[in-house]
This record gives sequence, C-alpha cells and structure tokens, in this order.
Amino acid sequence: MAMRTRLTWEQEKYLRNYFGEKKFCLLYKASVQEFARENLLWKCQDQGPTMVVVYSEKYVIGVYLQEGFQENKVSTMLFTIQETGLSLCALGPCLPLSLFRYEETSDFFILLDKKTVTISSEIRKVLRLPALSGDTFIQECEAFRCDELLDERKTRGIVGLCSNLLDALRNYKPYGDLVHQTRILLLGPIGAGKSSFVNSVKSVFKGSITHQALVGCDRNGISDKYRTYSIMSKNDSGPLPFVLCDSLGLSENGGLHTDDICHILKGHTPDRYQFDFRKPITPNHPNYIHDPLLKDRIHCVVFVFDINSFNQLSCELVAKIKQIRRDLRKHGILHLALLTHVDSLTWITKGDLLDIYSCSPVKVKLGVFHRLFGFALSDILVVSNYDSEWQLDPVKDMLILSSLKEILYTANGFLEDLPLNK
Repeated sequence: MAMRTRLTWEQEKYLRNYFGEKKFCLLYKASVQEFARENLLWKCQDQGPTMVVVYSEKYVIGVYLQEGFQENKVSTMLFTIQETGLSLCALGPCLPLSLFRYEETSDFFILLDKKTVTISSEIRKVLRLPALSGDTFIQECEAFRCDELLDERKTRGIVGLCSNLLDALRNYKPYGDLVHQTRILLLGPIGAGKSSFVNSVKSVFKGSITHQALVGCDRNGISDKYRTYSIMSKNDSGPLPFVLCDSLGLSENGGLHTDDICHILKGHTPDRYQFDFRKPITPNHPNYIHDPLLKDRIHCVVFVFDINSFNQLSCELVAKIKQIRRDLRKHGILHLALLTHVDSLTWITKGDLLDIYSCSPVKVKLGVFHRLFGFALSDILVVSNYDSEWQLDPVKDMLILSSLKEILYTANGFLEDLPLNK
C-alpha cells in the first residue's frame, strides 16, 4: 500500500513558500517502517536535500537539511508549523546523525525509539512553541526528499508540450472550411483581463512580449472601441485562422450596451467602432455592416473574469451577465468562461500551474464560480496573462495555449451545428 503523508495541503504550501519550488517525495514513514533511527537513515542516505518532520498532538516540527544526509556537517534549518504559520530557526552546520541521538549539550534531537523530540528553551522561544520542562511526545515521523519541482527535464517537457500546442493551433482549421477565420468575442467586467489575454496570445505566437491591445487600471476600462485582432505567427507566414474580438467592459450602469452585443454577434459592428454606453450602434452609422456574412459573425463567446474578484461583482452585474448568457443560448452561440490572474491566488506557486485544475484553491474558486454563474465546470478555463513580464514563460504559455485550444474547439462546435442552408 502506498504511503501517504500527514502534511496537509496548506502545510505543504507554508513549506514551499519558504523553501522554494520543491516537490516533497515521501521516503520514510515511522508508523509503516518502524520508529527506528537505522530505518530512517537507510532510506534518506544520499537523497540530496532532505526534510524530516515529526507530528505532536498540537503542532508539526521539522528539520531541513540542505545538503541531505552525509558524514560531513550540513546547513540545518528547524521549523514549526502552527495555526499562525511557519516559524524558523537556523541551527547552523551540524552532523545529520547528531539530530537523531541523545547528546547532553545538544539543543535539538529526535529519539525515534522513544517517540520524543527534545528542544531547548531558547529554540522553543524562537520557534514560538510553549515552554515545557520535559520532552515532547511525537505521534509520527516522516522524511522527504526535496526535489526541484521545475527541474531541467520537466522544463524541457513543458517547452515540448508548448511546441506541440503551437503546431496544432497553427494548423487549426475552422469546421468545414465554412470561414477562413474563426471569430472569438471576449466579454466580461471592466478590468477582468480581456485585452491582456489578447496580448498574451499574440505574445506566445510571436515569441516575444507584445502590447498591441491597450491595457490599464482605469476604473471605466481602457478598451472603448470594438477591436478585431488577427494573430500573426512568428515566421510571418500570414494571419492564423482565428480572430480575437475585444470589447468595452461590462458594468452595472455603463460599459458595453447589451444591444451592442447583439449587433456584434450578428456581424453588423465594424472594427474600431467607438462604443457609446448610452446608445448602441444603429444602421445609420456610416460603417454599419448591413449584410454580414458568416465570416463577420461571432462563432464563440468567452466571458473573462478575474479569479480573485468575480465573487465581489454587484448583484446587478451578475444578473446582467446571466441575461446575456440566456440571449446567447437563444441564438445558439456556444460560450465559455476564462478566469485570469490564477497565479495571484493565495498559496499558488509557479509549480502549481503545471496541474492547476487539481489545485485546492482553484477547485474551490471554480466551485464558487459555477454556483454563481451556472457555467459547467468543464466550460471554465484558467490562465495567467502576461501583465508586467518582459520575457515569455513556458508554464504560462502552456495555460494560454491550452485554453485557446479549448476555445477554438468550442467555436468549431458552433460551426458544425449550423443549419445546412446557412
């Protein structure tokens, strides 16, 4: 039977936030492999950076050996995890073996056979542990190898995955060749990250950071025009077969007019049309597209939200978005949700982005979003946009490209479902 650690997800996060992007691989568990020093040393020998954790009734105590178990002295850090967080105490260079045998002058040691840990009063004070006259009894002891979460091998794998996704998206074709380019409309509250997503997609395909779509922090939004953005490949072989359409943000009493959405969906709205939240476009506008073709219409809608603040939207705006969704269903237009800024969630580290949909805080957010807006969980995507970076990152690229792939597959579902006479 596979061993499982007693560390909770939150406790692992405390440790990763301090020790860096590490993966903790369980090597030894006393309740399974006996409370014996020899067993622990045998399992941990020559494993590289190692962490030993003991569990008392009320708190977790651990020791991190930066160079692992060896015969020479190594850098050692003691820590405790309590409800208040992580407390640290540098023990200095010491022999790993000395941490697991009785020494009268030692400030810290673990006796596995007696199931006790001895900590001096000075170190207890630094670690914010209650003062005790005797030893602390332990219920469990675990030892972990601390691997780099994003080592060179994994980084190469991510780069390879991104390359495959780029090739697949470059070779994407709208269903049945009904149109040359699929048109994706981005809707969402002001400041949610619509324009940043456009820039992020363009950056990934270009191979360098670009900021063609204006972004900013104006409370009324920066995008005040309807913009259609073709995506160019790095080799300048022409535009790719999809277009991202940016729009004015949604708000309670202003922002994008709901009637404008209908005109955009049907293909009546020209590129660079200046929005007026007080009134929608009319057929009298000089650039109004009177007889739009299928290529002018929207083939998929993506609602963009900030994962950190969607649950703070007003009841009026939530109701407005739900009404827009009902109108989309009436027109048979498929739509998805895209949650941005996932990397800024509390506890999320770069390593979590590798399997972001399995990450506890993200799963909680997806559940809340599902209940608030009614999107199926399978229709909710998450990304980390390029907002302030100067260089591309393969982990972010992977999330952006994976989301774009799902969006284009959804658009093809709309095209496939069109009546034959259209």
